[in-house]
Amino acid sequence: MSVLLIVLAETFGLSYTQVGLLKGLRSGAQATLEVFSGWIAERMGDAVLLMFGLSFLGLGFLALPFASNIGIIGLCFLVIGAGTALHHAPSSSLVVNNSAAEQQSGALGIYNASGDVGKLVFTGVFSLGIGLGVAWYEISFFFGVLALVAAFSVWLMARNVPSEIMRKRATGSTDQGGEKTKGWGILDWRSYRVLLFVSSIDTGVQTVGIIFAPFIMVAKGLPVSIATAGAVILLAGGVFGKACCGFLAAKIGPFKAFALVQILTAIGLVLVAISPGWIALFLLFPLGCVLQGSSSITYGHASKLIQPEKMARGYALLYAPGSFASIISPIIFGWYADGNGIDNATFLMSLFVLLSIPPMAMLKASNGE
Repeated sequence: MSVLLIVLAETFGLSYTQVGLLKGLRSGAQATLEVFSGWIAERMGDAVLLMFGLSFLGLGFLALPFASNIGIIGLCFLVIGAGTALHHAPSSSLVVNNSAAEQQSGALGIYNASGDVGKLVFTGVFSLGIGLGVAWYEISFFFGVLALVAAFSVWLMARNVPSEIMRKRATGSTDQGGEKTKGWGILDWRSYRVLLFVSSIDTGVQTVGIIFAPFIMVAKGLPVSIATAGAVILLAGGVFGKACCGFLAAKIGPFKAFALVQILTAIGLVLVAISPGWIALFLLFPLGCVLQGSSSITYGHASKLIQPEKMARGYALLYAPGSFASIISPIIFGWYADGNGIDNATFLMSLFVLLSIPPMAMLKASNGE
């Protein structure tokens, strides 16, 4: 999405604020629907909702090449955001409910990393296509078709697969005496609220970093064709970080792992801001490792706080505030960057990263780290 935004900005002459608004529209649609996605998944099934989410995603990308102004682009981003909302929580639920309890954090880390592999492929193909002279709208149309093919594949694979979790959801029962589970299925609301707050800050910073990394490179004098590779490098680091940080949290505990990763993220952001173009470009890989790896820590710990048959609903509730943060943070960052420069805005972002550490101390106390 970041490379698409910078190409759209170049094509339509968009400001940083307008770029933030477009990302905010996508995140707004995602946040609005995401909180309901777990409830819908319990009735339709995780795989069915995943199929619908991919379908909306494909339709959004198919329609985008026909956009002639920022208003129509915004509508396409709303559809794309809706598609993201409908497949995010059900996917996490499928991973957690098919993993052993002691392996859930690592499994979610691998799942998050695989998602970044998809982003990396999308970004790499888009960046390569632009570099080879392929029109952005042709690439968008191709990815729209690909998403629809993926939705059809999910339907083919899932239609005859029995689900023990779905049987439990249908009866509303648990493994403990057949008692019905009510509400959101949260086992520890105190710790869960901490994760809601922390993951909101974390997601907001990640969103800004991923979107504006190519713009930072352009501001340092690199051409657009090279700057888009910055997003590829950042996402490549994210794949590695997300895969490893879930296991790191299982090894040393969520608080220690999260604090370490966030401190390194703040340092990385400052180094990228003060470094010249090519050095900053290559610093994006280690920055991506820590910037995005933190989500595997928070999402992995959340699985311990949600009852299995309510997993999709619990993750929907966890993801929704982060999606709302994804609406606000690019707009604020874009507005601040328009007035004060994108490097100064990056310094400000590093401070926000550090704000997420103190609340995690509450998790440290509750988990006896």
